[in-house]
Amino acid sequence: MSEKKIKVWTAGLLALVLAVVLSACGANGKNAENQGNQASSQQAGQTATAQEPPGKTVYPLTIKDATGQEFTFKKAPDKIVSVSPAETEALFAIGLDKEIVGVDDYSDYPEAAGKKPKMGGIMKPNEEAIIAANPDVVFAGISLSEQATTKLRDMGIMIFKTEPKTVEDVIANIELYGKITDHQKEARTVTDKMRADVAEVKNGVKNIGKGQKLRVYVEFSPGWTVGKGEFMDELITLAGGENVGATQKGWYQISEENIIAANPDVILYSKSVKDDKTGQTLGEIIKARSGWDQISAVRNNRVFAVDDNLVSRPGPRVTEGLKEVAKGVYPEIFK
Repeated sequence: MSEKKIKVWTAGLLALVLAVVLSACGANGKNAENQGNQASSQQAGQTATAQEPPGKTVYPLTIKDATGQEFTFKKAPDKIVSVSPAETEALFAIGLDKEIVGVDDYSDYPEAAGKKPKMGGIMKPNEEAIIAANPDVVFAGISLSEQATTKLRDMGIMIFKTEPKTVEDVIANIELYGKITDHQKEARTVTDKMRADVAEVKNGVKNIGKGQKLRVYVEFSPGWTVGKGEFMDELITLAGGENVGATQKGWYQISEENIIAANPDVILYSKSVKDDKTGQTLGEIIKARSGWDQISAVRNNRVFAVDDNLVSRPGPRVTEGLKEVAKGVYPEIFK
């Protein structure tokens, strides 16, 4: 299948590719940092303590990415390529516009990203374009193919991969990018805001008891939902809901009968997905399914569209996505 089909739902790729992006742009949360006088070593995902103020990066800086590959930065990179929309957003957010010399074809935020040279897809990038850009580092998700990764690394190009599984992983990654690029202060400004967003949501749902939590079903590509161990499942949990898809792990194709039986109180779906032929929104498709009119969420008109870029890209806007999810689940709390 071609990567252009990421933009259309008929191929069923939207949520699948977004899920890959989710698992390809951060850290695994089991990392450690060791600093010395001449060099420091840090795995992707290490979070600085809240009491530790951001400072200047000491080079050389040696860091392992999510694959365990170790890299040494002798100085802050002057030329950066991003082949992941989430990474692109994070890098722009911490003030690296001038250093970014290329982005993948799907990096569309912020607006300035659209003006950068395109480096191909997130799974199979344009290797020739990347080589021509001669970057000091390429930030990528795990979805970047092993073939492309190996080829580029063999040519001496630093391919730094990340793999987030939680909101805290995303926050840790942004702080890590700040350290690699000596933009620690800018990164901390971004992550402080993200932590404040999370705290706001947690505070809003703190008095909801276990038996009172609303059951939530999410569908971002027709017939597909998300289970345990994925980023979007955590967003539902943080927002005070219970994911009815959490009976399985990862992204998977649903049984309509099982969703009817689960009887979710709230249904969340992708705002951007439409049927190419009929023009129906995913919400309209969901409501029209046989037997789904018996589901509480449909009966009570609690079927809400959410901005898929906010909740599927583990970047600086993901906590805005969390707030959007919380508003969809508990609109009486988050007005």
